[in-house]
Amino acid sequence: MITASTADFADRLPGGGKLAGLDVGTKTIGLALCDAQWSFAGPAETIRRTKFTRDLEALTAFIRTHGIAGLVVGLPLNMDGTDSPRTQSVRAFARNLAPLGLPVLLWDERWSTQAVERAMIAADVSRAKRAEQVDRLAAAHILQGAIDALVNLPRPV
Repeated sequence: MITASTADFADRLPGGGKLAGLDVGTKTIGLALCDAQWSFAGPAETIRRTKFTRDLEALTAFIRTHGIAGLVVGLPLNMDGTDSPRTQSVRAFARNLAPLGLPVLLWDERWSTQAVERAMIAADVSRAKRAEQVDRLAAAHILQGAIDALVNLPRPV
């Protein structure tokens, strides 16, 4: 089920649990993980996209291996907050994750790839290394933003 807000997503995961972040591109899916207490996110791996059924198989294996309780999918909105054809494609991808039976949070990913690219350039990472790592680092950036919002939600006492 795709949730409309961080509060709805958190309500579906009352005990926390490991989350995976996804940066869904046309050629790759960057994956990131966070701990069960939603403290920190880190890059995990990159899936080369083929057919959706194979992409789903790879995601299923990743989810089982890491005991994932929920997914945070980066949503590439336009700078003015509107949808683009790419945004619609990612929304469709997220809907197609329903067979996994996990809550899915769509998270605004504007600037995530640019922020990661700038940080890697500042760290003098070669162009080849940047290309190899950018998707999973962008997924970690997306996931960190989401978990920062999740842990700061007001909770009933």
